[in-house]
Amino acid sequence: MLTAKQLELLCFIRDRLVETGVSPSFEEMKEALDLKSKSGVHRLISALEERAFIRRLPNRARALEVLQVPEGAPPIKSRGHVQADHADNNVVELAPARTATPKPQTGASAANDVLEIPLHGRIAAGMPIEALEGHSHLAVPAALLGPGEHYALEVAGDSMVDAGILDGDYALVRRTESARDGEIVVALIDENEATLKYFRKEGSMVRLDPANRAYDPQRYDPRQVRIQGRLAGLLRRY
Repeated sequence: MLTAKQLELLCFIRDRLVETGVSPSFEEMKEALDLKSKSGVHRLISALEERAFIRRLPNRARALEVLQVPEGAPPIKSRGHVQADHADNNVVELAPARTATPKPQTGASAANDVLEIPLHGRIAAGMPIEALEGHSHLAVPAALLGPGEHYALEVAGDSMVDAGILDGDYALVRRTESARDGEIVVALIDENEATLKYFRKEGSMVRLDPANRAYDPQRYDPRQVRIQGRLAGLLRRY
């Protein structure tokens, strides 16, 4: 069963495809559903994929396929003429690049599969993750990623060296807004500064711990901290 928002988004994408053959942008989806941020769109799309209403297409990082709509869904709202080229096409192009599960090449092992995920720049960029467009991509072995939506950030600084995370490494991050004690997270502080740290709860406060004795833990009111992902893997180039 879909939530009202999930169904609304699914039908909105379907209708736009039928009408124009082109997917709405994330900004258009956000406005159509009256959401506060694009991260809400990301969550809805991930939920639809998990429930097999849509799927990401192999080798087409910006494409989704609409697989089904539930019984009782609102009818298609088409306001214009549908071009013949798009009449039977249920592929929609997404603005931000998303993770795709590729089909292994003949004779190739799944362990050798490579995915392209959005590369959003350096972790110290000081900008909310969803505000960064995924124009760059990083090729990543599929074995390093689990389920869910991922993005990459280039690590700046040495505050996590004792955890084996070095300046210039690429942090592979699973997008989420929650974390458990002891997990390494991407945290956005005061909607301004992004940092990669261990997440801890300390009484009524949130403590972000570095992995370098030269740096002190950082303590914040929970309202100052927004989790934007959990570390899923690390990629290092020599």
